[in-house]
Amino acid sequence: MTRIRAIRSRVIGFSQSPGTLRRNLVTNTSILPDFHTKQGGWFGPAFCTLVEVRDDAGNIGVGTAGAFNGAAKSVIDMYLTELLVDQEVENHEGLWQRMYRSLIRFGRSGPAISALSAVDIALWDLHGRIAERSVTELLGGWAQTTVPCYVSRLYALEDLDALATEAKGYVEEGFGALKQRFGFGPKDGYAGMAANVRLVQTVREAVGDDVELAADAYMGWDYGYALEMSRRLAPFNLSWIEEPLMPQLVHQYADLRRARPDQRWSCGEHSYTKWDFAELIRERSVDILQADFNRAGGLTEARKICALAEAAGLPVYPHSNEAHNLAVVYSQPAHVCPVVEYFPPVDPDTGNELFWKLFNGNAKSFNGALSLPDRHGLGVDINEEVASHLTVVSGEWVHLEERTFTR
Repeated sequence: MTRIRAIRSRVIGFSQSPGTLRRNLVTNTSILPDFHTKQGGWFGPAFCTLVEVRDDAGNIGVGTAGAFNGAAKSVIDMYLTELLVDQEVENHEGLWQRMYRSLIRFGRSGPAISALSAVDIALWDLHGRIAERSVTELLGGWAQTTVPCYVSRLYALEDLDALATEAKGYVEEGFGALKQRFGFGPKDGYAGMAANVRLVQTVREAVGDDVELAADAYMGWDYGYALEMSRRLAPFNLSWIEEPLMPQLVHQYADLRRARPDQRWSCGEHSYTKWDFAELIRERSVDILQADFNRAGGLTEARKICALAEAAGLPVYPHSNEAHNLAVVYSQPAHVCPVVEYFPPVDPDTGNELFWKLFNGNAKSFNGALSLPDRHGLGVDINEEVASHLTVVSGEWVHLEERTFTR
């Protein structure tokens, strides 16, 4: 067994202001009166919290805390480092319980679980590097080696011709499935509903009926709006409508699914731990679970979430093609993780695509699919030049002798 000797965390900012997210995406904050004018937008200064864990020999594992989350750093620095330094790297379940049970008194979601997730991912990456094996192999082996992607972009551009051209381009690259973004919500009234319909109609007509198409409302609707939009969008055969409601409205998701059983619904990007996903499953709230494992509890928890999903007969579509999610997808059979959400490496990045710049070694799609890379750990390394340039809150390595706070 190898011991943890030092941990470092840094907050990484955006490469540019995420204006596309504010201008061309309906969100949970769209109802606020200064949504379009707030200085700096609504996503804060942080793309992620970047965590590194180092062992005795100088090997380093890397993880991130998702959800545009910089607050995870304080949890890592103030609570988790002291718990973890001098512990055994390979003891994943034991360390997960050590962290979760220490955080539970103040954090069962949000920054606390995102912090736990980042550290857990870094530990699996470090374990793989030490053992000279891929994380997928450590998670149980390769249940699948090539997985189809749906390309995830197509923001609500004002120029519908440009939107159509973008959609056609992805199909020409070999993608058989696409996901676009809605641009309007309840405060935009019936005119906004009509505009949403035009967005979907534009893409559907551009790519034809044989391409799978989904659309994302990013928590920006309410129950009545979602119900009416699903009726209006029925002619365009959307494969699923993503995250129309706030994540805690589990019962309303279930009501929506019962009211429109002909439409598939999804959520889970902003759900935390197996307990959130168990509730979604128990209440029959969604057709697709969309966990992102750098916020849902890391890779140790990912195995349990996927087991719950398989037992319930529901698929898991992890949020993003970042390396930590891909490691899980390849370790699961196709009926559990049948597809990868693929954020293409394009500019301007919205933040979702920034991992392409922050890490070297990300797998690129070929003809609309991703194949398992033959690399140790997660298979990616920090681009230190980019990380240093984008750091908004720096951090130092905390070593064994520093693990106890001075009181």
